Amino acid sequence: MVSFLISLVALIAGYMVYGRIVERVFGPDDRETAATRKADGIDYIVLPGWRIFMIQFLNIAGTGPIFGAIMGMWFGPSAYLWIVLGCIFGGAVHDYMSGMLSLRNDGQGLAELTGRYLGAAARKFLIVFTMLMMVLVGAFFVYCPAIILSGIWGDRMMWVFIIFAYYIATTMMPIDKVIGRVYPLFAMSMLFMVVALGVALVVKHPVLPEVWDGLGNWGQERLGLKQSIFPALFVTIACGAVSGFHATQSPMMARCMKSERQGRAIFYGAMITEGIVALVWATISSYFFFYGGWREVCSPEVVAKFEGQTALSLIQFFDAPTVVNIVCASWLGTFGSILALLGIVAAPITTGGSSFRTARLILSEAFGLKQTSMHSRLLLSLPVFAVGIALLAWQIGNPSGFGTVWQYVAWGTQVMAAITLWMCSVYLRQERKCYWMTLVPAMFMTMVVTDFFFVSPTILGLDYWLSLALASAATLLATLRFAVRPKQTAQ
Repeated sequence: MVSFLISLVALIAGYMVYGRIVERVFGPDDRETAATRKADGIDYIVLPGWRIFMIQFLNIAGTGPIFGAIMGMWFGPSAYLWIVLGCIFGGAVHDYMSGMLSLRNDGQGLAELTGRYLGAAARKFLIVFTMLMMVLVGAFFVYCPAIILSGIWGDRMMWVFIIFAYYIATTMMPIDKVIGRVYPLFAMSMLFMVVALGVALVVKHPVLPEVWDGLGNWGQERLGLKQSIFPALFVTIACGAVSGFHATQSPMMARCMKSERQGRAIFYGAMITEGIVALVWATISSYFFFYGGWREVCSPEVVAKFEGQTALSLIQFFDAPTVVNIVCASWLGTFGSILALLGIVAAPITTGGSSFRTARLILSEAFGLKQTSMHSRLLLSLPVFAVGIALLAWQIGNPSGFGTVWQYVAWGTQVMAAITLWMCSVYLRQERKCYWMTLVPAMFMTMVVTDFFFVSPTILGLDYWLSLALASAATLLATLRFAVRPKQTAQ
């Protein structure tokens, strides 16, 4: 419990102290923003700051800081360090710098910003890569919630049609009509769930693994996992520590902000809040799996079923959604079950809807098409919907196959994080500002994603030490490229 409390205080202190340092380095001012200068009633609309924060939080969170944290804690207390240090010095800096760059450049998306600072080739790559990621995320977050909802009431395909219809509305409608009204409510419910569970943790005060109990791979030692901590932990816990997906969502909010001085609360603050969500669920996971917490919250029949079985069968049975359902129902009662349902169903649906809207915005920037008319929005949205429907149909026919694809999506988010951090480093160096605050995380994330590419059995599956050597060489080359890059390259 001490590690949890220290980590919680550290995250809050990180926002108050390091967040101000990062803000001072960027230097927000009182210039007019695109929300007022380019107001179009569709994507560029001034929204209240608190509402933008709630939308940003839900957009970047979804179920990521819940499910990822639960699985990440399988590796042991080292997950505490990654959540706290990764969030304060990596993820929150990543989100703030990329969000503020978008705000200062009229709400430009990640691909356009990358092209501005890393060149045309990087822009073309990011257009294709982010489009693929957005449609994959959107398609994945249709069928999974539909399965859960059909278990409560109705037919599975009925829910598929309803969720996809909602996606169409969030993609096509002005941002203040659906997203601006619905998302803050879901964000509030998620925050209430996390606060309630945090209070329950403190009240129950269970025995928990502490950081000083050992930073080794508890997953291998106690749960029978075969993955190593590096790089698996740093890909498993993305949302809640560092996630490149956030850089694709921030431009939507950058187009709704009336002042640059809102940036620290909205971008840095939302990421710290997400880190707290991940911290709470990682702590619950540590108690659930390592100190027999599952016996407390499960029925006697389930406990009897797993007594004497291997620990590996335990984590295979209690997947992340199941843990959320059981813990919320046991600790928070009927209301907790409702909150769990919102977390498992509403959060991914809202994330999927935002992903399709982001895909439309990416295409509008790539082709230079204004989005003020319904015709222009429909023109760009139809191919996005068509690809999404095709992926959805494939997923329905191959439900197990999409799990493999999702591993590439998790890795892909961290690839985007590395690229975003390099982009921000180039910008800061051009402005003769302290670029080390993004350069060091950029180097680390480059090491993570290249090593995962080499060592993961779903990609190349090379020897562990060979993969580390190749990843180190790739990171060194990227750093040298940054060092010799001309200081003034932005267009």
